[in-house]
Amino acid sequence: MKKIACQYAIVRFAPFVETGEFANVGIVMMAPDFRYFGFELELKRYARITHFFEDVDARLYKKTLYNLREELERIGDLLKTHGFDRRLKENDAGFARRLFVELVRPRETIVRFGQVRTVLADDPAKKLKELFAFYVERNFVTKKYQEELLLESGVRKLLYRIHVGELFERARVGDENYHVNFPFVHHEEGRPHKIIKPLHLAHSEPTRIYEHGDAWIQRINRLKGRYLDPAYVLFTLAGPDEDENRIKAYRDIEQGLQTIGVNTVPYANQDEIKRFALN
Repeated sequence: MKKIACQYAIVRFAPFVETGEFANVGIVMMAPDFRYFGFELELKRYARITHFFEDVDARLYKKTLYNLREELERIGDLLKTHGFDRRLKENDAGFARRLFVELVRPRETIVRFGQVRTVLADDPAKKLKELFAFYVERNFVTKKYQEELLLESGVRKLLYRIHVGELFERARVGDENYHVNFPFVHHEEGRPHKIIKPLHLAHSEPTRIYEHGDAWIQRINRLKGRYLDPAYVLFTLAGPDEDENRIKAYRDIEQGLQTIGVNTVPYANQDEIKRFALN
């Protein structure tokens, strides 16, 4: 069966222009030659969105998404009059392409669209649901992944509150032979000057704490000297609050990080994180 070329864009909810933060909340897709236009929006499980944007009223999110749904439904009806209704013989694919470009063009609004991408699909409607599950529902996310993202989100908000958020960016440290990705890197004169890495060490088993922590100790050891100075690296550690064996594993990793020269601080100690970021 011949694959169908589909264009799609991710719908983003971006309530604060100042920070540039956004959340993926939907997918719009079009296959002009196949007479297909569809969309999926997050209208039910939106608590994670409003929790992420703590100052945003849930009513604003719902109103925004319902208004968008109405607009997309209007576009779908318009496309039917230009050939997407399969009862019509002619299909104005050119009109559909122009309309899609206009729909997803960059705007400084609370709802924005990501870069247009192309995907080949046997069934556009099925592919739309798959993309929605991946980019919005994030079906690839494990509990560990969620916890690490939550830690990063907290540090990011703190950095913006103290007005240095724009100085720290997600970046790769190293070269083509060996490199490590860090969520918060401040460069000076082209070199990493300060690095902040939230580290989740509250795993359910001591072995997993050791494995995760040891991996980061090894990464820093490989980078130190040529690519970074450990003295300018801060690990913000989130550890277990019970179970003697898990706490011991956490302490061992904490000591191991300190031994190779990096700074460590409990994730909850925001004063020390601010002091490191500002000095």
